[in-house]
Amino acid sequence: MASSSSSLVGVGPLHLTQQNGYKVWEDPSFIKWRKRDPHVTLHCHDSLEGSLKYWYQRNKVDLLVSQSAVWNDDAIQRSLDCAAFWVKDLPFVKSLSGYWKFFIADNPYNVPTNFYVSEFQDSEWKTLPVPSNWQLHGFDRPIYTNVVYPFPVDPPFIRVENPTGCYRTDFHIPKEWEGRRILLHFEAVDSAFCAWINGHPVGYSQDSRLPAEFEITDFCHPCGSDLKNVLAVQVFRWSDGSYLEDQDQWRLSGIHRDVLLMAKPEVFITDYFFKSNLAEDFSCAEILVEVKIDKLHETSEDNVLTNYSIEATLFDSGSWYTSDGNPDLLSSNVADIKLQPSSAPAIPLGFHGYVLKGKLQSPKLWSAEKPYLYTLVVVLKDQSGRVVDCESSSVGFRNVSKAHKQLLVNGHAVVIRGVNRHEHHPQVGKVNMESCMIKDLVLMKQNNINAVRNSHYPQHPRWYELCDLFGMYMIDEANIETHHFDYSKHLKHPTMESMWATAMLDRVIGMVERDKNHTCIISWSLGNESGFGTNHFALAGWIRGRDSSRVLHYEGGGSRTPCTDIVCPMYMRVWDMLKIANDPTETRPLILCEYSHAMGNSNGNLHIYWEAIDNTFGLQGGFIWDWVDQALVKVYEDGTKHWAYGGEFGDVPNDLNFCLNGLTFPDRTPHPVLHEVKYLYQPIKVTLNEGKLEIKNTHFFQTTEGLEFSWYISADGNNLGSGILDLAPIKPQSKYAVDWQSGPWYSLWASSSSSEVFLIIRVKLLSSTRWVEAGHITSSAQVQLPGKRAIVPHAIDISGGNIVAETQGDTIVVKQQDIWDLTLNTKTGLVESWKVKGIHVMKKGILPCFWRAPTDNDKGGQSASYLSRWQAAGMDCLHFVTKNCSVKNISEDTVRILVVYLGITKGEEGSLSNQDKSKVLFTTEMTYTIYASGDVIVECNVEPNPDLPPLPRVGIELNLEKSLDQVTWYGRGPFECYPDRKAAAQVAIYEHNVSELHVPYIVPGESSGRADVRWATFRNKNGFGIYASKYGSSPPMQMSASYYSTSELDRATHNEELIEGDSIEVHLDHKHMGLGGDDSWSPCVHEQYLIPPVSHSFSVRLCPVTPTTSGYEIYKSQFQTS
Repeated sequence: MASSSSSLVGVGPLHLTQQNGYKVWEDPSFIKWRKRDPHVTLHCHDSLEGSLKYWYQRNKVDLLVSQSAVWNDDAIQRSLDCAAFWVKDLPFVKSLSGYWKFFIADNPYNVPTNFYVSEFQDSEWKTLPVPSNWQLHGFDRPIYTNVVYPFPVDPPFIRVENPTGCYRTDFHIPKEWEGRRILLHFEAVDSAFCAWINGHPVGYSQDSRLPAEFEITDFCHPCGSDLKNVLAVQVFRWSDGSYLEDQDQWRLSGIHRDVLLMAKPEVFITDYFFKSNLAEDFSCAEILVEVKIDKLHETSEDNVLTNYSIEATLFDSGSWYTSDGNPDLLSSNVADIKLQPSSAPAIPLGFHGYVLKGKLQSPKLWSAEKPYLYTLVVVLKDQSGRVVDCESSSVGFRNVSKAHKQLLVNGHAVVIRGVNRHEHHPQVGKVNMESCMIKDLVLMKQNNINAVRNSHYPQHPRWYELCDLFGMYMIDEANIETHHFDYSKHLKHPTMESMWATAMLDRVIGMVERDKNHTCIISWSLGNESGFGTNHFALAGWIRGRDSSRVLHYEGGGSRTPCTDIVCPMYMRVWDMLKIANDPTETRPLILCEYSHAMGNSNGNLHIYWEAIDNTFGLQGGFIWDWVDQALVKVYEDGTKHWAYGGEFGDVPNDLNFCLNGLTFPDRTPHPVLHEVKYLYQPIKVTLNEGKLEIKNTHFFQTTEGLEFSWYISADGNNLGSGILDLAPIKPQSKYAVDWQSGPWYSLWASSSSSEVFLIIRVKLLSSTRWVEAGHITSSAQVQLPGKRAIVPHAIDISGGNIVAETQGDTIVVKQQDIWDLTLNTKTGLVESWKVKGIHVMKKGILPCFWRAPTDNDKGGQSASYLSRWQAAGMDCLHFVTKNCSVKNISEDTVRILVVYLGITKGEEGSLSNQDKSKVLFTTEMTYTIYASGDVIVECNVEPNPDLPPLPRVGIELNLEKSLDQVTWYGRGPFECYPDRKAAAQVAIYEHNVSELHVPYIVPGESSGRADVRWATFRNKNGFGIYASKYGSSPPMQMSASYYSTSELDRATHNEELIEGDSIEVHLDHKHMGLGGDDSWSPCVHEQYLIPPVSHSFSVRLCPVTPTTSGYEIYKSQFQTS
């Protein structure tokens, strides 16, 4: 095979020494050399039976695989194991993944001389796993930047040090491959690279997210030879292609997907395109398969057909798993697809390949709800009928079409309940593993996500196979983003420059040709945030000409250009969406390509988007930004590890923690918001309107057969009863309505005298699926049933005995002998101590509170941000001065104390006479009424300075003894929820310890709150503690309890930096500002969730609790029934 010399050595492009200043990696017109045309993923089977066995095993994946996903150091070895697993049972495919020799140079000119020749001594080099990103193995550094290029912008040049990785490995070619052509296949390399075999240059390629394949037959030692073939690769961190790869992500380099050797016969199947044309009533499908044959020597088409025959067969692989044991795979043949004569009208003009046609009656359709797949096998045979080559893939039948303001799948306007997904692993970066991809899909499906946008590049080939299998609608996106140019007005935009057109089109063609047979893809995307220019018309035109079976997506240029079939804005506000939906001149559907920015404690208002989407024709869903917090593991000097974000690796420029926008943590532990997503995306909707309980099946292709409906009724948090709701199957897009008073729960409701009665309808799967076990709850909804009678608050029962009030200097001690005692400082108005049966329950309190630890969304918007406005007003350093504290009344059963606090900016303490009254931000009157029963009613009247911006919160703060760590509450939960993110949180009685309430966001801030809390108890392990509730006509509270103070949550930049205080900080808020989340770079809490600086009045009840006291009973005692 290999010769002693090669004419290719002299080819200019791979003379990497500078010639007249020319650098191949800075020439946008030179993007590849000796690179084979893009094509579908090849498997190089040896037989039809072998291909069927391969898919039979390959498709046996489910929930169990996801349980082996690893997110720690083990991921390095797992990724290598996975590379070997993916080529298992493919006799003519060999993985080269493993540990390679590696050297990094600071620029392309400092690479070791002739490092690519076979005899080069690399024994001093270090090793690096392939696939990997070299920055995650101690070479160079990761860089996180959103918009700004990590190099000076001077296209197409790279005016900066350009770290260059040199790789070497060796391999033997099996004797069994003799007589075959050898292909070297790189799944993806970032950003540009060239390769040598035995010292001979074999190719150059750009595009960090698509394959590069080179034929190396002539440069290898003979099959079965003892001589090692040496593969050398030089990878450039930056290239002119990097100007087209400005995605918001970690900038990581290297060979990050698998490297394969493939052996093909002299004449072989190099590409095929499965197309289907479904009848209008979906009763049958015409099948068209376009096949391309690679010939070693140029021969006419007729000559190939003289010596070879091409066949294709469709197998019903969905039937393989219906019985145990070994199915007869060959007997599942459902369609023979025959070669058409070259004159047949079905053959496209200029297509130099072969067209096969067939037909299938009653095809089972693919959808995200019912992802039914078949297996297509294409076979090339010689004149004797011997199989020469065999290729195969999973395929499905589904129809994507357009109607007025609608995107249709199989004739239905499916709703896109989607999420954006970057390829990201906290330990190995861009490297993919089977179990981790399945973990993502299992979590998505379990949380009712039905669509994924590949942001912002083509992803690992296996991801598409898995999305086909699990059922996930997909937007496949080209690896094109030039976001920085939006802020470089002095430069001509690449999308307007012809010199970039070839590279842009090459990326689109490569994506479509690789992925075209994947049923899950319903839309192609031209890329992301690349403005809009003439080059986009070329990209759109090529795709529309090549594949009319899918729609086109592109957001750039305002999301409504001629180059998109979908109006696909990002972070559009609901009111603007409604304007477009109601615009009669806009005939396209609106699907948000990005919305609800999940940065930290975020995603407020999500329910408002879905109220609009669920009720407005023309709005068809969207993709949340995004799936996973893109943090990387960083090891400290002491060996401890944490999740790091931009700037922590010495990376400049960087965008700090803007990479942390996930619905999940880096290890796929869900953020609390995933509950909200699951609820708003759930397929079974339950509402109570005008006395009718309505259950709607929003599926498009599934009835409710296979689901069990159950009901559960509770009164003031206590269970009254439950049962199974016996319903006939509800058809897709149909509903069942019943008068709620005729339901089986009615008698329980009628017999209850509680103030609040809630009904929950739960829907669970009766059978296991690929992605979840039987019993999984797909939908759950809580409705409040009407009250039978009015509930009115009444005064505290004061028949609890006498109290003693003693003044001791600046303190007053109020107590009931041997039961409780409360010490209050009459100078400051603060509670200094509260004991129950001699046990301290409160360390200090009670103060008004108007500040919260800023969230990421609070910080967004620079000078217009909520945080900037709060800081400008001095609210971040608020200090309370006691204007006066006076004992108003002492009797044998009550003590009444009035405290007036002035909230001023720290540093301005002093007597009021020395204060400029305009510096007073808040005046708060707090009246304590202490009863013999031990109850303390705190009545608060707050007068904010009217010039203040919207307030973070209005409430009280108290510090409890650290031992009071058992929290029980009646309100929304059990997970974290806030006023604008609580739709999923059901009202019930919950119990957690304080540490369980904490949400460990990577960057701390306001968190761990629970909404609509009626009452809560805080107890120690022996049952002693304190009770708190709303009181009088006050609405339910926003409650939080944490070992971390507000100032500590503000100070720390990482969760693990948080230092516990010596008490539990409890907040009981009358009002708490929403989280926002329409985006994270502008103040976007919706008006109804803002707290204006106006008068606020509220009351809170506090009282001691003992092991024999029930929070529920105390709460009940507040009310009487009229």
